[in-house]
Amino acid sequence: MGDNTNLALYGGKPVRSSMLPYGHQCIGEDDIAAVVDVLRSDWLTSGPKVTEFEAAFSRYVGADYAVSFSSGTAALHGASFAAGFGVNDEVITTPMTFCATANSVLYQGAKPIFADVCNDTLNIDPADVARRITDHTKGLIAVDYAGHPVELDELLELAEARNLTLIEDACHALGAEYKGRRVGAISDMSVFSFHPVKHVTTGEGGMVTTDDEDFAKRLRVFRNHGIDRDAKERQAKGDWYYEMVALGYNYRLPDILCSLGLSQLKRLDLAVKRRREIAERYTSAFKKQPGVIPPSVRPDVKPSWHIYPIRLDLTRLTAGRREIFRALRAEGIGVNVHYVPVHLHPYYRKRFGYLPGQYPVAETAYEQLITLPLFSGMADKDVQNVIEAVAKVISHYAA
Repeated sequence: MGDNTNLALYGGKPVRSSMLPYGHQCIGEDDIAAVVDVLRSDWLTSGPKVTEFEAAFSRYVGADYAVSFSSGTAALHGASFAAGFGVNDEVITTPMTFCATANSVLYQGAKPIFADVCNDTLNIDPADVARRITDHTKGLIAVDYAGHPVELDELLELAEARNLTLIEDACHALGAEYKGRRVGAISDMSVFSFHPVKHVTTGEGGMVTTDDEDFAKRLRVFRNHGIDRDAKERQAKGDWYYEMVALGYNYRLPDILCSLGLSQLKRLDLAVKRRREIAERYTSAFKKQPGVIPPSVRPDVKPSWHIYPIRLDLTRLTAGRREIFRALRAEGIGVNVHYVPVHLHPYYRKRFGYLPGQYPVAETAYEQLITLPLFSGMADKDVQNVIEAVAKVISHYAA
């Protein structure tokens, strides 16, 4: 084979001369202007832009309340606090997620209990959740993996039957729909992230949405040191007095970042539309590619595609995931892997005694997964580069 077919990993010509990242923020001049306006204003934090961003966000998802936080992790922590998770409680969650999901349970002194995932979506399996509910179970934290909503009806039914709080980690799923409803107004609480690789970015940031007024009050107190009145409220009333009513944290999202979020939110529908277009092109190409399994989409669901994770059919390939990962990187495709199952991290294995083999669906999928670049700022040529590189690498390693 000539240089055009030889892998770059072995000295051939790469598909791209520069690395295409798996995710990237999209910042426009209107975003920059919005931030500059706040820098010239009287409030840099705890001011009017926070309230404005929360109101716009709650309207978008259709929830009664939205409470902003300094990160998606802080928002998960806040939701676990608002749900009342504590010592001797168990909270069932998925191992196929970033560790922050389960860590938020630990922050409250409760114990995360993992349930395996469905083989098609890699979302938590409601049947396995049901098997793991005990008298100590206080709540469920489900993750919309890759932006595909979980089986909310089944999980809500389980939660209602056992008086459990359902928290939806929707950090992948802003703009996604479940049976005609936008994610964010279906679960007891839904959590979103505004990290730069997400659909909307504030640099760092997060949000919890809910229809429960009590949850919203607890979330606001928790993100403000456990104090019952914020600085803007005290100034408006010309008063100085406040009380700390709970042990909270400084998890506030400043006006500077909220202004960026507000500007980005205006383009969210376009961003989701573009992500769906890219995912459709990928799926159309990869369903014809032996050795590649594109992600599944269930009926009545519209994913918003935070990431596009393919699985490798290793029975049809002569190399493992690690070598294929390296080969794609050498071609200029900035692939990633989402995720190392949480129970396999050294901290969880040491503290709770987890062992390989306990969650076979998640663990098998992990060995096959590769995340391809997907973000709304990708050009058509970028998308084609990814398709060409995958075909080149997979063909080289075909069994």
